[in-house]
Amino acid sequence: MGAFKEWKFSPAPWLPHSDLPLEEFERVRNIKREDMEYTNENGYSVKIVMEPTLLMVQDIFYRILMSDINNTPFTMICPNQWPDAYSSVAEMLNKYNVSARNVHAFAMDEWADQDGNVAPLTYGAGLGYSFINHFYARIREDLRPPVENWHVFTNEYKETNAYSHLIEDISGGGVDVVYTATGWPGHTAFIDPRTEEFKADTLEEFCQLGSRIVTTNPLTVCENAMFGPLGASGDVWGTPYKAATIGPRDIVNAKDRFELHNLMMGDGSSWQRMVSRLELYGPISMEFPASILRLGKGTCYVSEAIAQPFEPWYNGIPDCDVSV
Repeated sequence: MGAFKEWKFSPAPWLPHSDLPLEEFERVRNIKREDMEYTNENGYSVKIVMEPTLLMVQDIFYRILMSDINNTPFTMICPNQWPDAYSSVAEMLNKYNVSARNVHAFAMDEWADQDGNVAPLTYGAGLGYSFINHFYARIREDLRPPVENWHVFTNEYKETNAYSHLIEDISGGGVDVVYTATGWPGHTAFIDPRTEEFKADTLEEFCQLGSRIVTTNPLTVCENAMFGPLGASGDVWGTPYKAATIGPRDIVNAKDRFELHNLMMGDGSSWQRMVSRLELYGPISMEFPASILRLGKGTCYVSEAIAQPFEPWYNGIPDCDVSV
């Protein structure tokens, strides 16, 4: 695209990776569709597909099915909110009489107020509310595990590392799979960059940090203000700026990782196109927390829409030489 061909400027200093050379941003912007797929030395792959959400539904259903057939435990960390995907998994379980009796599912995050109190399950826009209502409650009663197997953040687990200890105790050190995506500032869950709560001196130290209450990045507030449960209207004043979240160690301890990049606006625009490229092709760094997914086995499914090249928008007016 050559965004800096005519005029060069530095990104806002509060952005993650703001100290990268401008040429590095140009490099990731201009990666071509045919060059996007790879598998790294850790077994982490990037694949371009039409619609990643359908693959996530398939993957969750298959893993629960195998846990039923083999009568083996299955543990997973799940993103919020994805009511269409979770209700679809529940419908498939019900249709094919698949028991989820061996499943322990962990919601990866939840809102918190300014004092660090976790949103109650009665809060309709809550992440735990959605996880229970759109997933667990839609599984036929005779196929469900005890409700205690569907884990969500509450004030009981808001203390630092408490939720991570719960995950480790139940899963035996790390879940079988973590399903996740990446947010506007490069977070996974609410593991945001440059927060005091996740401050570390090295990447190794960062990857050992567990669950906690965190103050989210301003871009995270803006992103969530566009999601349906909070009105889809940019109401940043009605969007919590603190959250309870899993930690980096819950990501790196997982046996497998399933990531999807496919968040689009109705007009075809997406705030995720650039963060997807920075996460997948930029440095692995705590400056961009989602990049730590590349440290272990997993797959990131990127939609064809996200893989589209960056194009300037002229509202139908062709670019022309305006020099005089």
